[in-house]
Amino acid sequence: MSVNQILSFLSTAVMAVFVVAVFRRYAERRGTHLLLWGIGLAMFGLATFAEAYLTLAWNPWMFRMWYLLGAALNSAWLGQGTVYLMVRRREVAHALLMVVVLGSLFAGYLMLTTPLDPSAYTPNRPISEQYREIMSPGASVRLTTPLFNIYGLVALGGGALYSAYLLWRRQMFPQRVIGNVLIAAGALSVAGVGTLARLGAGQYLYLGELLAATLMFTGFLLASQRPATPRPAVATAPPSGR
Repeated sequence: MSVNQILSFLSTAVMAVFVVAVFRRYAERRGTHLLLWGIGLAMFGLATFAEAYLTLAWNPWMFRMWYLLGAALNSAWLGQGTVYLMVRRREVAHALLMVVVLGSLFAGYLMLTTPLDPSAYTPNRPISEQYREIMSPGASVRLTTPLFNIYGLVALGGGALYSAYLLWRRQMFPQRVIGNVLIAAGALSVAGVGTLARLGAGQYLYLGELLAATLMFTGFLLASQRPATPRPAVATAPPSGR
């Protein structure tokens, strides 16, 4: 098994644990932001699994899942979760969610109707380095990826940094400050390696995805920790008057 395959399967494993943790928290506390984060993280995990599979053998559905969920959609869904957490006006969050849903359906249609060339596939070569040769030149779905990724990066990374700033300014919950910074760093890692892949440096995608998954999971664990509550003092003498 190659290093790239190991990194992809490790990313998938990390994301699987992450998804379970987020959905468990959603089951306990509800919250639309947790549901959307869980959906976005599940997309991330499915994309890394498809990526690992494509280092072994060709499958058109795995390719479509890798590109649609990994290259295009997951960042926007993660960012939309942060929008629900940060934006107080529900009508604004609902409107943005509708745009993300409709955009995702449109991107899915474009992906399903994009012709693929299986003869251009090469085993053991990172799919991020050869997807341009497999997809038809000028595939319309590729025009949607910058829109989803920019929105997701601004919403997820920007929201995490802003939340960390507010907590830091109020000198509250230092572990949550660190957690939000790590989440933002993970979002930047995803965006950075995605940009490198589009520029032809796809060999860094696998390591970047594992780094992003680890940073965001660690950040989530820190940011979701409940603050320690001081234990009540034990009385050393009976109250007066008795």
